Formats: sequence, C-alpha cells, structure tokens
Amino acid sequence: MSTETADPGTVADPGDRVRAVRRRYARRGDAPTARGRAYSVYLTAVLALVYAGPVVGLAATSRPLLSPDTPGATTATACLLTAAAVAAAQLAGRFWGPLILPPFLLHVLATTDLPPERYLAPIARRRLAYAALGTLTALATAALLATGGLLPRALALAAGLAALTPVAWLWGQLRTVRANLLLTIGTAATTAAAALLGPDAAWLLAGATALAAPLLGRPALRALRTADLARLAREAARAADARTFAGTGTLHRALDLYRPEPRGLTTALARPDGRPRGPLAHGAVRALRTPGRTLAGVLCLTAAAVLLALGSGPAGAVLLYAGSGWIGETWRGLRDELTLTPLYGPRGGGPFARALPWPVTAVALATAPAVLLQPPLPALLTAATALLVLSARLLREMKNDLPVELLLPIITPFGDLAAARVFLWQFDGLAAVLTGTLLATALPTTTALLTTLALTAYCTRTALHRPRRSA
Repeated sequence: MSTETADPGTVADPGDRVRAVRRRYARRGDAPTARGRAYSVYLTAVLALVYAGPVVGLAATSRPLLSPDTPGATTATACLLTAAAVAAAQLAGRFWGPLILPPFLLHVLATTDLPPERYLAPIARRRLAYAALGTLTALATAALLATGGLLPRALALAAGLAALTPVAWLWGQLRTVRANLLLTIGTAATTAAAALLGPDAAWLLAGATALAAPLLGRPALRALRTADLARLAREAARAADARTFAGTGTLHRALDLYRPEPRGLTTALARPDGRPRGPLAHGAVRALRTPGRTLAGVLCLTAAAVLLALGSGPAGAVLLYAGSGWIGETWRGLRDELTLTPLYGPRGGGPFARALPWPVTAVALATAPAVLLQPPLPALLTAATALLVLSARLLREMKNDLPVELLLPIITPFGDLAAARVFLWQFDGLAAVLTGTLLATALPTTTALLTTLALTAYCTRTALHRPRRSA
C-alpha cells in the first residue's frame, strides 16, 4: 500500500502505511462532512436540554434510593453493580465490540501484509478511552442521583469500574467463551467475598477493579495479533446492515440482526395429538428455544422485582421493560401476525389472546413481591407501573416501517428538529416508561396513579392503531 508519493519506499514504516490507508478512506465520496458532525452534536445538545435535562431534574428531586446511613445496602449495591457491569460489558463485546470497523476499511487493511495489531491496536486504545470516559460520567451521575450526594467511596468505585469495564468490553470480543466465563465467575466471586467485609467493601472493590484493568488489558491487546479477521469481517458487515436499518427504518429491525435463532423443541410446540398447546405453554416453549435471551430476561425481571420492592420506580421499570421483551419470542410473532396480510380474512382478538398471556404472566410474577410488600396505595402504583411497562412494550413492538411524515422538516427558532422526532419515535416505549415513572415519583400517590393509568391508556390506544395504519 503506497501513499500519494511516487516512490513506494518512502512509506516503509507500518504505522505510516496504516495512516495512509485511513487518509485515503477519509477522502471517499460518502465520508461524513464537518457540517454533518456539527449537526449531530447540535441534535445531541437539543435532546439533552429537551428530554435528558428534565429527566435528570426529576430524578434528582425524588427520594434517594441509597442513604449514607445504610452502609449495608450501599455495599450490596456496589458489589452487584460491579459484577453486572463486567458481565454486561463482556456480553456487549460479543455482539458489538470496540473493533467494529466499516467493512470496506477492514477489507482494505486485512488484505495487506500489515499485522493486525498495527491497525487494530490504535483503534482499540482510542475507543477504550472514550468508553472509559463515558462510563465514568454515567456511573458518577447514577451515584449522585442514587445517593443524593457524591460520596468519596462511590466516586472511587466509579473510577475503578470506568477502568475495568472497557477492558471487559474488549475481552468479550477477542477472548474465547471459556475465558469470558472465567472472568465473569472470578468477578462474581470477588464481589461476593468483598460483600462480607461490610462498609469497607466499596474501597476494596475500587482498588481491585483499578488493579485488574491493566492486568487484563495487556493480554487483551496482545491477543490482537491472533484476531480472527474473518469473524471481524462478518461482524462488521452485520453492524453496517444494522446501522442502515437504524438510520432508515425501525430500530427493532436492526436489533433483529442480533436476535438469536430459536433451536430445538420444534415438536414441543404442539401436543402429541397434533393440537396446538395453550398460550402459556406455547410461550414457555418458545422461550426455552432461545435460552440465552430468556436467561437475560429472567435476570432483568428479578432485578426489577428487587428495585421495585426497594421503592426505586424508574430503575425497576426500565429493567422490567427490558425483561418483558427478552422473556420470550411472542412479541415478535404478534407483530408479524398483525402487520402482515391476514390469510383467512379479518381477525379479532385471537393474536393477542395467543401472544400476551406469557409476557403478562412473567411481568405479573415479577411485580407480585413488590405489590405484596407495600402499603395499599404504593402497591396500586407499582401495579399501574407494570401495566405501563406492558403497554409501552406493546407500543414499541407494533412499529413497522418509519412513517414518511416523520422525515418532513420541522423549522423552529432552534433549527430543524425532524431528526429529534425520529429519535424519539425510535425509543418511544422507553421514553414513555421513563416519563411515567419519573412523574410518578415527583407527584402525590393518587395523582401519580391517575397519570400512570392515563399514559398506559394512551400507549395502548396508539399501539393498537399502528397495525391498522400499516395495513
């Protein structure tokens, strides 16, 4: 690979050759312009002021989840957060790791005689630094909102996790499944041992995570020389397709590219005499056909039950929203059945009767402990939150293609905000859950209950209207 100079021998250093390739790629016709990047920054700032600002304000004025007077709960939360953050970073690396490059650029670099670490190591270091900065900001903000004040031990733990989590992200993409399982088990064992030390466990975890980051980072970076370039090419192609779907259509079609394929238990979907099983049994069998996704849903629902019992409505509702979608594949079947052309003429409530019992039962079982352990009015509010989560999930799953009218410009004194409307349309279910639960924490219980029920009715009505609009 040569640069624009005539003599190829002038670019003998591999680093210079990599920079020459990237310079050529940056000058392609479809490269992002400075105006496009500036509009992305502007749109992010508008969304932060319009939506993220009020959300953070409502969360800051609500009752703190953790108090400095309860060191036991703070320690348990810190241990659980450490294990969950490392496991989540490894899982994210398996699907979308830091070495995801544009397919053409990866193809050009991989077809040269350059060793993989020459062009992958700089990208990995830069993205890990960005991930560490973003993780530190997110954890520090979460600690501030959860405790009502940024405690020194919380800041130290956030700094340690910000150093370890990006390394686990790279580890999840490069290392084998066995190595990732060993790291997950080791992290869980360390946090469990630290939890026995009492209030000083947060300091121990902060030191352990900060020390483990360079010890794990060096082997991960050395593994770049043996990276499977064919697998990276497949991941890059899938990521490019997902970006296209996310930018020009619905987000759930992009996520479908990462959905695990159902395996096994095909004959269990029907009874021995050939008749279809009941809705609950059918949903359970379909959930068992994707065990990894179902396990993630069960973990999310369990964590949501604990947070709702402790009185943390927003965090518990978000986990309940995620778990209600991961617990099975019935949502996907309902969306396809309602949005595709009916084979036998108009249909009534049959698709809902077949698809909804399984996720509704799972969410009801997850919220039952929180409802039973609370006084009457808070228990009713928790039940209403579960209904809001289910209606928001239905709203999200009933989307088909991106409506053309969303692409029309919205001229305001702040500029064109059409992209902001598209962004909110992509995440309308999560936005409805966060808005409803944060309003519920800021309003009196009776008013919060009525507000939650009204938002539930609106989400349900809009969700039922979407398939008819697509048809």
